[in-house]
Order: sequence, then structure tokens, then C-alpha cells
Amino acid sequence: MSAPQPQTPIKTTSDAERAIANLNMIMDRLVETVEQETARARAGKLRDATELDDTKLELARHYFAATERVKAAKNIVAQALPQALDGLRKRHEAFQVLLQTNLTVLATAHAVAEGIVRGVSAELARKRAPSTYGANGRANMPSSKTGQPMSVCRSL
Repeated sequence: MSAPQPQTPIKTTSDAERAIANLNMIMDRLVETVEQETARARAGKLRDATELDDTKLELARHYFAATERVKAAKNIVAQALPQALDGLRKRHEAFQVLLQTNLTVLATAHAVAEGIVRGVSAELARKRAPSTYGANGRANMPSSKTGQPMSVCRSL
């Protein structure tokens, strides 16, 4: 798909039918892409999931443009194709649920990755700290604020 092209306004029932069919086609592809991304992220294949970013972004642009076109002609669409408009609303609600699931999975993956990085950083700081004893005879623990910086290579 290429960048969304400016389209003529919806003025007739046949225009509305074509616009809704186009929107449904875009939603089908977007739903499929989001489902693939969610499945890959759940499986821990984050690199594979990021491969879908460009496709998802392009489809989201097309989805937004097609949705705005239908919204602009809401009265015509509602009068000519009320069942199709209801179907679009239901699909949009289902899509919102799918997106919420996707965001939850991605947030979980982010939290897990952050926890791993923090754990590695803490372990490195602990190993680098000198082993000394304080005045009370107990081992001094290094301050969490005095740890050495850590760099992360993003290309594994």
C-alpha cells in the first residue's frame, strides 16, 4: 500500500458502498497485522514483532483516512446503508478490544525487558563494589545510586 490519496467526498449510495468496502478491507489487514504482532510478542519474538511496525503504521494511516471519509458523510451513509454503519461500529468496538490486548502484551514485554536490564545492572554494580566491612562488623552494601553506568547493545 502507498500513502493514502485524497479521495472525493461520498455523495451517492454507490460511493458509500465502495468507501465502506474499502474501510472493511483495510480493517481486515490491520486486524491481521495487530494479531500477528500480539502473537509474536506473546511468544517472546520481539524482533519479529517489530518487523510489522512499518506495515502497521501504513495500514493505520489508511484506516484513519478511510474512517475520516466515512465520518464526513455520516448522514448519507446512515440514510443509505444503516446496516453497514452498524456493522462498522461493531467492528470498530471489536478492534478496540484487540488493540487493548495488543497494548497490554506490549506493555508486559516492555516491563519484563526493563526488569531484566535492571537486574543485570544491579548484579554488575554488586560485583564491582569493593567488599568491605563497616564499623559495626557487617559488610557494607554499595549504594544503588553509586553504580557504574551500563551500556546496552540493541543489535543482538
